Amino acid sequence: MQHQAKGRKFSRVKKVRVALLRSLASSLILREKMTTTEPKAKEIRPYVEKLVTKAKKDTLANRRLVIEEIGQDKKVIAKLFGELGPRFNERRGGYTRIMKLGRRISDGSPMAIIEFV
Repeated sequence: MQHQAKGRKFSRVKKVRVALLRSLASSLILREKMTTTEPKAKEIRPYVEKLVTKAKKDTLANRRLVIEEIGQDKKVIAKLFGELGPRFNERRGGYTRIMKLGRRISDGSPMAIIEFV
């Protein structure tokens, strides 16, 4: 039974699913805008927004929490704490926007653009 089950599995085992979320979040942080499937965009939105909330306050503890969550990619950490954290410092939440595009021609998957506001 799936009572109150949160999150999507994307037909992957846990290790691969976590790696997928990390790579999608890293790409979004570095590029600030990306096109992906709608379920993936909806799944990484809260993941990325929690990271940005931690990056708003640049402390050693927050840096370690973000590194634990996303990995030790120095470019991603620098962009998160150097640009995105200060940019959204006055904003209380809702750092990303999802715009639906329609369906992909090859397999009919619903596509979306996720970007920072």
